[in-house]
This record gives sequence, C-alpha cells and structure tokens, in this order.
Amino acid sequence: MTLQTAERSFSVSPTARGVWRRGRAIVLVGAIVVIAAVVPLLLPSGSPQGGTPLDPGDSSLVGSRALAQVLGAHGVEVRRVGDVATALAAAGPDSQLLITDSVSLTQGEAGRIAAAPADRLIVGDVPHLDVLARGLTAEIGGTRSRSRAPECGLREATQAGDAYMGGTAFTAPPGSTGCYPSDGKPTLVRYVVDGHTVTVVGDGQFMTNLRLAEDGNAALATNLAGTKQRLIWLVPPAQSDQTSQPSGPDGSDGSGSEPKSIGDLIPGGVGWAVLELVIAVGLVALWRGRRLGPVVAERLPVVVRAAETVEGRGRLYRARRARDRAAIALRAATTDRITPRLGLPRTATPDEIVTAVSVRTGVDPGQVRQALYGGAPADDAGLVALAGFLDTLERQVQDS
Repeated sequence: MTLQTAERSFSVSPTARGVWRRGRAIVLVGAIVVIAAVVPLLLPSGSPQGGTPLDPGDSSLVGSRALAQVLGAHGVEVRRVGDVATALAAAGPDSQLLITDSVSLTQGEAGRIAAAPADRLIVGDVPHLDVLARGLTAEIGGTRSRSRAPECGLREATQAGDAYMGGTAFTAPPGSTGCYPSDGKPTLVRYVVDGHTVTVVGDGQFMTNLRLAEDGNAALATNLAGTKQRLIWLVPPAQSDQTSQPSGPDGSDGSGSEPKSIGDLIPGGVGWAVLELVIAVGLVALWRGRRLGPVVAERLPVVVRAAETVEGRGRLYRARRARDRAAIALRAATTDRITPRLGLPRTATPDEIVTAVSVRTGVDPGQVRQALYGGAPADDAGLVALAGFLDTLERQVQDS
C-alpha cells in the first residue's frame, strides 16, 4: 500500500530488508543457544567408570550408592564389607545381613551366614539359596522383571506399592508371606527361620541407582533394608577396601575416600554452557521485555467438581479391577484422618494406631487391624463392605 502526500510518497509494505532487520535478532539468539548446547558435547570429559552391581559405594547406574545414602539419612548404619568373616564379626541381633548375587559364596560360608545371629536379606540369584533360606525353593527358569503390584499383606510392600520385581520366582514355605507374584509364584518372600527374619527377592534391579526413583522402588528398598539399626552389606572382595567403615547421612560409603560433591561430578564444559545460556536469556529478555503487556485473566472453559474427579478415579479402579489399590487408598486416607484425632503423631506405628482405635471405639483389635492393615478384598462387595466399615470406624473415633 502506498500513501501519497503533497511533497512525497512512501511505501509501508514489508520488504526483504525490513524482515531481515527484524528477524536477525531471533537468528542470533537461536545460534547462541545452539552453540551453548553443542559446545559441552565437544569438550573432553572424564572416562566413565565401570560399575559393580548392587554395590553401596558405586554411583554408576548399576550401583546402589543412592540407596545407601537414603538409608543413612534414615538413621541406618550401612557397613560395606568384602568378606564373610568381617560380616559375621559385625553381625548381631540389631543387624541385618544383605547378600546379593554379585557375591560368590561357598557352601561353608553360606552355612556360617545362616547360623549368624542376624536377619538376612537375600537379593537375586544367590548361590546356595537352600542353605541361606532353608525351606525356600527357587523355580526353574527366570521370570521377566517389570513393574508389579504387591498383592500381599506385607506392610513393607503395601506401603511401597508397585515395584520393579521379577528375576526369580519361589515356592514359599508354610507360614511365609509372598508378594509381587509372577504366574502365581511370589518374587519376594519373607518368613522366620530359627527366630531370624529371612527376606528373599528374585531381582535386585529395584535397588540400583537406575531404577530407585521409579514406582515405589525407593520405598520398598528402604523398607526391606532398613528393618534394623545396622545393615551389613556384603560385596565382592575385589571391590571392597576391607575397612568396613559405616555410611551415614553425610554420604560416606565405606570406600575410604571422601564423597564427591555435585560440583565434582559435573563435567567442566557445563559451566560455560550455563553461562552462555544465561547471556542468551538475558539478551532475549532485553529484546522482548518492551513488548510485554498486562496480564490477561482468562476464565477456565469448564469447572470440574471434586466429586466428579473422585467418581472418575473410582470408575478407573473398577475398570481395572484394582481392588487392592482402592483398598490401600481407603485405608491410608482413614489412617491419616483418625491419627490426629487419637492424639498420635504421624510417625505412630500400626500397633499403636490399632490399640488406640480399639480403646476409643470398643471394637475388637483384630477387626480394627484387619480393616486398617488387612489384605485386598476378594470382590467388589468386599471392597464396599470395607469402605463402609472404615467410615463407621472413623465416625466412632470422631464422636467418641
């Protein structure tokens, strides 16, 4: 379009030169961002270190240093040892022995471990399982590891929820508790032998740095490994420094060296990349800041009532037949609401909660325990009955 005046005419149509003048700033900022992203990749970095599976001092993907630090933060003393003699010397009634499939044991060593006065946590395809876990039989042929539901009444498993389990399935002895089944056979078994608790897990990948943050892996690993004040973690002799130094909240892992900080683990080129990105963002802010206008309030197109959300989740549970998940949610919500009314702290144990509810309402402690910490309902009618009983129990606590 051309505008005519008395003296001269000029064009207001966009030209190639005008478009380039307005767009070159965008091209310049885009080039800076690309350079900032590519330069760190071209800079040399340290050679990757090999990892030792399920080693509490290993920060690689297959190691378990993250779990050791979590346990230390929860007050569990983790001792990393590389020989059976040192492990047995440190074992006691207040400790638990952790044996993984990365450790090669003789039958004699397995027998000495089985006779130790400590609980045992056996992870993976450990040799001489018939000695370490008497009465337990490993099924022939492996089972695929994947995210599985607990489907059991073990508190450590139900609190964690789904976890990455599999590897080996077991035939559990009488009186044991089996969780995370595969084709009807549990991949996690816990039972008592000679007064000591024995826990056997078919696959230890849920304890590694790679998978610890998935599903309920961290909660399950912490619940299983943190049952005692001291965890004696047996590792291959070649990977141990033989010092057996404990780990704690400060991050020490028994390796005899100071733990690396986050800054030590970051490659050197990342700092320059971050600086370049900061400069690029600053240039964009200066360039586009003058174009900012007032905040525009926009009404939501639809308002969803809370009841509809609850009903929708209930329908999803019903479609998936997830009665176990629904029961866990109902029990957890009821426990969270009645615990403050009972005058108990959030850290109260199930036994304390059951006793307080029974005293307050007069209901039999066994019924209270079954309602708050029992197994999954067998059918929908059982789930409805459980919900009604929990509601009645909560009302009695509230009105008492």
